[in-house]
Amino acid sequence: MRGGYLEDRFIQGSATRNPYVFYHWRHIDIFVYFSHHTVTIPPVCWTNAAHRNGVPVLGTFITEWTGGEKVCEAFLAAGAEAYGAVSDQLARIAQHYRFDGWLINIENTLSAVAVENLSPFLRRLTAQVHSAVPGGLVIWYDSVLENGALRWQNELNEQNRVFFDACDGLFVNYNWKEEHLERTRRLAGQRHADVYVGVDVFARGDVVGGGFDSHKSLSLIRKHSLSAAIFAPGWVYEHLGAENFLQNENKFWGLLADYLPTHRICTLPLATSFSLGMGTSRFLTGKEEEPGPWYNLSAQEIQPLYTESEGQLLTSCCLQDAWCGGSSLRVQGTIPAGEERVAIRLFSFQMQAPPKLFLNLLYKMEGPHRDEFTVALELTTWDSDTCHEGHITPLPEPHGRHHPRLLPAPPPGLSALLAACSRGSEGWTSRCYELELQGCMLRDLSLLVSRQQSSPQETRFTCLLGEVRVLDAASVAASPPQVQSLTASQLWWQEGPDAQQLSLSLTLRWDFPPGRANHFRVLSLGTRCRRDEPQQPQLLGLAHACLFRVVGLAVPRPAAGQSCQLELLVEPVQPNELPVDPDRWGRLVLVYSEPAGDSS
Repeated sequence: MRGGYLEDRFIQGSATRNPYVFYHWRHIDIFVYFSHHTVTIPPVCWTNAAHRNGVPVLGTFITEWTGGEKVCEAFLAAGAEAYGAVSDQLARIAQHYRFDGWLINIENTLSAVAVENLSPFLRRLTAQVHSAVPGGLVIWYDSVLENGALRWQNELNEQNRVFFDACDGLFVNYNWKEEHLERTRRLAGQRHADVYVGVDVFARGDVVGGGFDSHKSLSLIRKHSLSAAIFAPGWVYEHLGAENFLQNENKFWGLLADYLPTHRICTLPLATSFSLGMGTSRFLTGKEEEPGPWYNLSAQEIQPLYTESEGQLLTSCCLQDAWCGGSSLRVQGTIPAGEERVAIRLFSFQMQAPPKLFLNLLYKMEGPHRDEFTVALELTTWDSDTCHEGHITPLPEPHGRHHPRLLPAPPPGLSALLAACSRGSEGWTSRCYELELQGCMLRDLSLLVSRQQSSPQETRFTCLLGEVRVLDAASVAASPPQVQSLTASQLWWQEGPDAQQLSLSLTLRWDFPPGRANHFRVLSLGTRCRRDEPQQPQLLGLAHACLFRVVGLAVPRPAAGQSCQLELLVEPVQPNELPVDPDRWGRLVLVYSEPAGDSS
């Protein structure tokens, strides 16, 4: 897209207005970060966002034109030692940067010697990636043939099959017709799901459908039980513009939804405030914490299904109001005449249910008739003769549909959950639930909107969701780790921004067990040059590793003979997003003064 996404190069985010974001993770299984550099490492923000939503990320290895021929001669024609070194290094790069493999795209002709070594290179790379990266993948793009000619086939056939057999999948070029799919399906056999048929959203060349007609291509691909590779969905942003991007993006993926199986959640906790990783301001506990636009895909939360059901139900992003982060989830719909309630599917699961679940919902009703509705959560389970709720065999609801019990207050000892259940404010309502299940597989989590009184007329509603959590009760009581060894380095002092202030930049580092924090909030408690000065907490930013660069923090200039204290905090945010006691945060006090004899 326009030579790259560009804004994703800022590891700690940027103040970008109306950025490009991707958030329909529930509809995809693999994300490829593509560019025309020879080796493209996915920026860390894309890897973080994809992994948080359970989706693997591939980088790109590409050679093109005359320069590409020279590269291929250098590492393929040179023999096993050369192509082995390249494959080993590509696997190490994926392992080091924690992404999941490679799309291999050789778009130049190859000499007879080079093409002879291409299949062994792919086999070695695939084996190395599988060894270095759990669940790693290598996918080959339909380009070069087994004789070294560059000729896109738009199908799997005997001329490119040798490369398909050497790796995990084939990305088929875009200019196919249905007869190409028929031949591909026959030749692929049991590996038909490993063939990803290309759909160019820009509709370049002779294609079945692109843009808002991309569903025509998907329909044929699914007819023949093949997988799909949706190329350049950034078309929505680039072609239609940034102004109505979120609405257009939902329209684009909504038209494809019937052909895209839901990417299901397989582990708990599920905790999300629905933030897209961008916003017009930043919110905390329902209040605006920091005004102004921001963009950081690493801060994107787990995303739900964005659905539209025959105009009756619609889920979309709300940037104007949020509980935490930059956005909430707006759910709009109609309860049909004569019906009591509607269910809106938010997430789908494929996992064993723990014996006891705690669920938390934070919501806000909008509109003049907000008091006419009640809101709750509903969990469904896959049909099974062994599944039952609690210790009762006959269920009050049809089999597989469970309505968790409302908890006015959580059980004693679960103080973190108690705090979460009682903290609704700014018009937000918080509800906590528990559900005991035995021998069940979780299927769907839905929002249940009911009207207080039955009506012969349909009723419209609008509800904002600020936070949803599904937690294994056994893990909730566990005490979180403590931030250790918080240090500051690379301090840089500058004059200003006025005569009474200095500007400070520094790097913070700390220790915390891997995987135990969703992210960290880095705060300043302010600077005191006198004991009686009040301290005002200030959010400096979010860290997604145990490292953060503070840039241009304004602090008071100390008077002659005086010292000042700057206190910095690092607050871990758990994957279940339950509050962490401040005594487990990291704290650092920096004492500074004017150098002795400084006359400047």
